[in-house]
Amino acid sequence: MDDKTLKVSIWRGRGAEDGGRFVDYTVPRRDSQTVLDVVTHVQRALDPTLSYRYACRVGMCGSCAMTVNGQARWTCRTHVAKVVGADGALEIAPLANLPVVKDLATDMRDFFDKWARARGRFQGAQTRHDDFARVSPQTPERQAANAGIECIGCGVCYGSCDVVQWRPDFLGPAALNRAWTLVNDVRDTGRTERLRAVAGDAGCHSCHTQGTCTERCPKGIAPTIAIAGLKRTVARAAVKGEL
Repeated sequence: MDDKTLKVSIWRGRGAEDGGRFVDYTVPRRDSQTVLDVVTHVQRALDPTLSYRYACRVGMCGSCAMTVNGQARWTCRTHVAKVVGADGALEIAPLANLPVVKDLATDMRDFFDKWARARGRFQGAQTRHDDFARVSPQTPERQAANAGIECIGCGVCYGSCDVVQWRPDFLGPAALNRAWTLVNDVRDTGRTERLRAVAGDAGCHSCHTQGTCTERCPKGIAPTIAIAGLKRTVARAAVKGEL
């Protein structure tokens, strides 16, 4: 490849029953080019049958996450110049640990089902007729919740998690991070049920604390810290007989 073109290998296929394979494309290099720009060029100019997912293009929705040169990333915020090989080669595949719908589009149902299993929905006692709850932003609980609350469910941490790969029923870093934010939300009334949900064999204690989820989170969230917090909290609740 010369300095004006990229050699792009994109995974094509329809999931496990298809097998799939990488297909090579030659794509023009451009200034400030993102990986999503490359995928869009292939779909619009070279092969309209290519399937992938994106929405906002500005790092707000998380729907464009893919595996780029072996690492899960947001493709809209990943500049080609930072990840391309010295030979101008770029490999793009779907997120790992998720079933493939087609090509680069994955089925996210398992990911979000695990949020539900971890009791990742807020449960409050107040109604619309009550005044707003007043929560001090300075309390340790609120600060712990705030540290993980910006998760947008992109799946980068899930696609990077070795434990999910080894043990597909593991709830995963995103679901456990969400559970931790709610455990620390003083307005929430589902704490005991949530701790029971994350205390099982596929819950927080299955995490090996490798930290890949924290290293790769595009939002700078640390699920490893959240999971460690859940482990401590579950242990204390168990000793007190609350579980």
